Amino acid sequence: MQARALQPEVSVNGEVIPSSLIAAEAQNHPAPPGKPGLAWRAAARALAVRALLLQAARRLELDPEQQELGPGRRETRDEALVRAVIETHVRAEPPDDDACRAFYAAHEQRFRAPNLYEAAHILLPAPPDDPAARAKAREFAEALLKEIMVDARAFDRLARENSACESRGNGGRLGQITAGDTVPEFEAALEALEEGAISPAPVETRYGFHIIRLDARAEGEILPFDNVRQRIREMLERAAWARGARALVTRLLEESTIEGVSFSAADAAPPDL
Repeated sequence: MQARALQPEVSVNGEVIPSSLIAAEAQNHPAPPGKPGLAWRAAARALAVRALLLQAARRLELDPEQQELGPGRRETRDEALVRAVIETHVRAEPPDDDACRAFYAAHEQRFRAPNLYEAAHILLPAPPDDPAARAKAREFAEALLKEIMVDARAFDRLARENSACESRGNGGRLGQITAGDTVPEFEAALEALEEGAISPAPVETRYGFHIIRLDARAEGEILPFDNVRQRIREMLERAAWARGARALVTRLLEESTIEGVSFSAADAAPPDL
């Protein structure tokens, strides 16, 4: 409470933003430990921008219908007004095919299909919240890995005898997998391995410890333009809308009197809709 009282009063064209609202909004703006003032200023800027847009909506006497945002979630009156004033000022025309093709040509790597992997593993399970069990599983995994490094042919047998994964019946083979099929730590280990290689150390995940073998990798191909045309069109349209909304906020900031908080060009972001 004492730190909050030291913050200046924030007003937008004479309209005061209550400090209680800024404090509540600050919960949505993480700041480094010991620097709550950063969160407070970010919250004050966000609410000042919202106040600017609401004032603009009132000047235009907008009266939008409140839209459904999802199951059990409907726009508030203020959210509807903010959306309406941005829609009134911002026109984001769908980009034509030439613009989409130019973006595709300049960013082909963004449209590469995920890599495919053929992999096998041995899982030594341990609950994530049991340090003793995890230490024991790690030790066992390291012992198995030493045996495999002496004779790689032992992998299948050790998988059948020790793995907690259903793949043990097939020597630990997982078949073809791709991004999202496993946990991030497992995927990172696969990405780092050469074909035919075995992880040099047990790989830790929330499930326990894995000994991983990469049998084959198929690099993802760049998707044809026709497959991503609509995605690019929507992406470019969203980017154009964001630029237009930012330009609107910048203009409103230049035309307004705001006290208690300062703005830079990077702060002129419209609220999320």
